Amino acid sequence: MPRVLGLDPGTVSLDCCGINDGRVYLEWTLPTAEALANPEQLLERLVEAGQPDLIAGPSGYGLPLIHGSDLTEHQIRLALLPDRRSPAGLGGLSGLMRLLAGSGLPVVFTPGVVHLPTVPEYRKLNRIDLGTADKVAAAALGIADQAVRRGCAPDQTSFVLLELGGAFSSVLAISDGQVVDGIGGTAGPMGWRSGGGWDGEVACLFEHVGKADLFRGGVESVMAAGLPRPAAYRAYIESAEKAVRQMLVNVPQPHEILVTGRHALDSEFAAGLGEKLSRLAPVRQLAGFAGTAKAGAQGAAVLADGLAGGTYRGVTDALGLRDCRGTVLDHLLGLEPSVALKWLEAR
Repeated sequence: MPRVLGLDPGTVSLDCCGINDGRVYLEWTLPTAEALANPEQLLERLVEAGQPDLIAGPSGYGLPLIHGSDLTEHQIRLALLPDRRSPAGLGGLSGLMRLLAGSGLPVVFTPGVVHLPTVPEYRKLNRIDLGTADKVAAAALGIADQAVRRGCAPDQTSFVLLELGGAFSSVLAISDGQVVDGIGGTAGPMGWRSGGGWDGEVACLFEHVGKADLFRGGVESVMAAGLPRPAAYRAYIESAEKAVRQMLVNVPQPHEILVTGRHALDSEFAAGLGEKLSRLAPVRQLAGFAGTAKAGAQGAAVLADGLAGGTYRGVTDALGLRDCRGTVLDHLLGLEPSVALKWLEAR
């Protein structure tokens, strides 16, 4: 059976999870800034427990299953969408992608929700971030987990996945083992750092909008503005509930609502959130099979295992990973994709 690794470089931590024959053989978590500042050392840690057969690498907004040996600078730009003010990449992630691609290790860069063939084209209109690559990975973990617990095939799973990350919140709809809808990033519900649901009129008031601006307006900003903590938490909970309800349009009777992410276990609002969501479907924390690695890293390992023909092949088959196509810019209206591509190529 394949020995595989999954990576999840989040805003706060970079996590790694390795599985062999469906069992964890390696896992660790490092502060993201520290990990990206020493990419060569990071590379050594990936092989310290043995040479992997496949690594699901960090993919940002996602790529349609690009192998490391085929990765181009253009594809890195599409995966990361660099900031006009700092075109080198997001926190050194571009450097890590280049290092992995040139390492000789078997690496694959995986898709975001917008690349998946299971999401109808009309749901992708005017959207880039319906859920980044790590959200697809978390969905894969949810599918694998629910299939085991319910004793069913991956293509018989159904749930709404709510992720409350270190900066952003997102929500995905999974039906018959397929991601069919999603809301992510700045378009998603309020996050711990991001305000979510950006208002175009607010954006127009900025002289220039940069990536750093996308990390403001969330719970941290509400409390920093002097508003009471309960008000911030009420906004956070209500925004999450609204997003979950939106997904119920396309998955009206999910088996459950799975909650994951850095802030999913925060006792100050977990009870209130659980009470709200339990009116819609049974609610459960998605812990997965590892001890410390986050859901995104575990899910990335599930994807790598399935793509390598291992235990989780049914998960990757249900997700339609091998049929992903296109770029994150293909569905834009108003802003021509060709204009966006021209700008990216100039970075």
